Amino acid sequence: MVMQRYLLTYTGAVLALYLHHIIRAIEVPLDPNIQSELPQPPTITKQSVKDYIVDPRDNIFIECEAKGNPIPTFSWTRNGKFFNVAKDPKVSMQRRSGTLVIDFRGGGRPEDYEGEYQCFARNEYGTALSSKIFLQVSKSPLWPKEHLDLVEIDEGAPLTLKCNPPPGLPPPVIFWMSSSMEPIHQDKRVSQGQNGDLYFSNVLLQDAQTDYSCNARFHFTHTIQQKNPYTLKIQTKNPHNETSFRNHTDMYSARGIMESTPSFMYPYGTSSSQIVLRGVDLLLECIASGVPAPDIMWYKKGGELPTDKTKLENFNKALRIVNVSEEDSGEYFCLASNKMGSIRHTISVRVKAAPYWLDEPQNLILAPGEDGRLVCRANGNPKPTVQWLVNGEPIESASPNPSREVTGDTVVFRDTQIGSSAVYQCNASNEHGYLLANAFVSVLDVPPRILAPRNQLIKVIQYNRTRLDCPFFGSPIPTLRWFKNGQGSALDGENYKWHENGSLEMNMARKEDQGIYTCVATNILGKAENQVRLEIKDPTRIVNGPKDLIVKRGSMARLDCQIKHDSTLKLTVSWLKDNTPLYIGNRMKKEDDGLIIYGVAEKDQGDYTCVASTELDKDSAKAYLKVLVIQSTPTNRMTALPKERPERPRDLELTDLAERSVRLTWIPGDDNNSPITDYIVQFEEDKFLPGTWHNHSSYPGSVNSAVLRLSPYVNYQFRVIAVNDVGSSLPSLPSERYHTIGARPEINPTGVQGAGTQKNNMEITWTPLNATQAYGPDLRYIVKWRQRDTRESWSNVTVRTTRHVVWNTPIYVPYEIKVQAENNFGRAPEPDVVIGFSGEDSYTKNHVDIATQGWFIGLMCAIALLVLILLIVCFIKRSRGGKYPVREKVEVLDPEDHKADDPSFDYSDEDNKEPPGSHTSLDGTIKQESDDSLVDYGEGGEGQFNEDGSFIGQYTVKKDKEETEGNESSEATSPVNAIYSLA
Repeated sequence: MVMQRYLLTYTGAVLALYLHHIIRAIEVPLDPNIQSELPQPPTITKQSVKDYIVDPRDNIFIECEAKGNPIPTFSWTRNGKFFNVAKDPKVSMQRRSGTLVIDFRGGGRPEDYEGEYQCFARNEYGTALSSKIFLQVSKSPLWPKEHLDLVEIDEGAPLTLKCNPPPGLPPPVIFWMSSSMEPIHQDKRVSQGQNGDLYFSNVLLQDAQTDYSCNARFHFTHTIQQKNPYTLKIQTKNPHNETSFRNHTDMYSARGIMESTPSFMYPYGTSSSQIVLRGVDLLLECIASGVPAPDIMWYKKGGELPTDKTKLENFNKALRIVNVSEEDSGEYFCLASNKMGSIRHTISVRVKAAPYWLDEPQNLILAPGEDGRLVCRANGNPKPTVQWLVNGEPIESASPNPSREVTGDTVVFRDTQIGSSAVYQCNASNEHGYLLANAFVSVLDVPPRILAPRNQLIKVIQYNRTRLDCPFFGSPIPTLRWFKNGQGSALDGENYKWHENGSLEMNMARKEDQGIYTCVATNILGKAENQVRLEIKDPTRIVNGPKDLIVKRGSMARLDCQIKHDSTLKLTVSWLKDNTPLYIGNRMKKEDDGLIIYGVAEKDQGDYTCVASTELDKDSAKAYLKVLVIQSTPTNRMTALPKERPERPRDLELTDLAERSVRLTWIPGDDNNSPITDYIVQFEEDKFLPGTWHNHSSYPGSVNSAVLRLSPYVNYQFRVIAVNDVGSSLPSLPSERYHTIGARPEINPTGVQGAGTQKNNMEITWTPLNATQAYGPDLRYIVKWRQRDTRESWSNVTVRTTRHVVWNTPIYVPYEIKVQAENNFGRAPEPDVVIGFSGEDSYTKNHVDIATQGWFIGLMCAIALLVLILLIVCFIKRSRGGKYPVREKVEVLDPEDHKADDPSFDYSDEDNKEPPGSHTSLDGTIKQESDDSLVDYGEGGEGQFNEDGSFIGQYTVKKDKEETEGNESSEATSPVNAIYSLA
């Protein structure tokens, strides 16, 4: 009986060890030295998506990248046959990559390269496969020409306007607008269905006030095609003015429209069915006619709608269930109702599923003689079939391997040997799709290696939990043992716990645990060892902390903080006031065992925390200091102390220096009997506007330290201004300078424009980056342009100005433009494309425009009429034989007006003269001269900056006054002035 029990126990132990050996595979560390030394079959690291739609205007990139040791080589198949890349001059493969590049700069049709591609990555240890990549070229077919008849319909009847968009790839986005590009208003009565058609539950007379055009927007070409518009003619029984019915309580009865029960316009009938794939969105739709327009509600038979992933859309006409799973199968119904009745439609939903992983095969590294297995489990509806391949060939036709056995979704390896390395592929497929996974089996024999640094020193506080690390690697997997102080027996006991990764954990570190620990890793090929020194330190404790105090204003306060700590560790003692760092000013003294405050003021009241810390631990204690203010009765009529602006802050200090931040600390000045409410931090940089101070940020008057956010590549200098109810202090003396390191720009120029200044050019301009946006030296701009809707490559130039002129352009054609910032650290992200236009033929255009302008035609008619009137007047005068009485006209003037008698007097209107010191602008307005100029950046001025110190505006250059004043014209030519000159 005892022997039988022993045999059962032994058998169970062997079985457990065998299963453990199968399940536990060797993991190669990420250490680059080990990665570069060990052989490794190929692994696909990057590939294009399975359904790959490309823009026909660009070159085609089909991605395939892989890693392995040796570096893999690549090949491709197209439509199941070998694709000879070298024979096609348009096709190339990127260096050290399998990515295909198809270049159309020399011509060619992208459609000729549509098909199914698959990438193979090989080295001497196996072959990995990419998924099959189905390449299609985006298509934007034109809308077929069609003539749409006038749509005549009775008011109150339902109506469907068909869209029938061209079948683009990918399908276009559909929207309805009028022919004047005004959006069609949609509501529960009028809305667009998922198929693109426009549905009217009932038609009203007001619907005839516009026309209806279906528009299709295509993704890659960013073009919009418009269908010929529908025009409606509404037959109505009551043709009165539409506005007379808008406020009527029952618009339909007022118009003589018969109310009707709902009827479904989509889908038809009382029931339908729908199949949806697992993981995608289920979209159900019900659109109903009726008078009044029906309301739609949704239900699921035998259960509730899944509220956590259900959305109602299109005025409740559509029900969307996101990320569908098998439990979403069932019968749904929509209920359309109005006051005349209701109707329902039932939709039977079945959820199918493309294959999805339950257990994806993982890379397997084995030592010679070891066992292992690859598992490939997938589910789907219908149930997927699983096919195994090895190095890209069906496993049935591959070379036989006696150590390998295939049982359905599992490949078992027993007693593997060197030379058995390969890459296995698992293909799980059903009618809705497929999954392809690569997993290599690599057989390695590697002696043990310790991956941790040599002779580490670990310090730990007594009675704390600690862990000694000894990461290792080897094949077969080494066994690891720990020893202390060179003792011959391995460590064991309740205080120790071993982990498979080599770590030794101690639940509670005691003084007697201090010493030198040795870890030893052993396999059949050898052994490796490493030492770790463990030191146990005394904890840091505050043995006599501060106590709550109540002290009189003006007296002295002492807060105790006596500390006990390990003498071998460096101790740091700091104080907090109201949980923020306390600056020790000239009224305070920090001692080894406490803090003394002299001349206690009201602002000293608050929580004080003593913090004692070492590199391993810390302790803290808190107390509250209350300041007692004793009011004295005045014995005379003296007034309160005068309030004044505060004294300037002093002793600015920069600490915690980081790439994008710095801590600024200062000592407050005297508040002069009015509490400080705010501190304003300003900065100056000496690259773009040296000597000019800009506001950086502001802080409450209760703080004297702040962390400032900074921009790269700025040589900062800071100062602080204190503010109270009376005013602002003088600025503090500047801090020392702090220069942040550079980086590549994070934004590109704004305001990019392209416009012609002559008929054969295009000027590209932009708003440049400012000092805190440059981020580095030698800021420059990469300007790119090409004609829109062509396949030509981008032209580019690098400039350091804010403009670039492109010459020899066609007349008035659109260009795509990009402007990217760059400095010596790199480039900003890829910029957006802006559309600009080359110059127009101005001479011809202006003459054509003038000749067709209404004001020009009216002017010519007025001139002709005026000439005709003058001829008639002259003819009448001549027929009477008289002359024009010029002298009599002069005598009408005031007899005392001596200017009338002066032949040199100018009869121009005094009121129309320009006032002294003014100029007439081009638009006829009077501009008064002023000696005031724009406020420049100067001492104490406020430039426009964000709180993190980055500019909002741009640097401006002040022009000379003479330059701006020398280009003014005396008067603008206008039609009115032309008439005056003719008169």
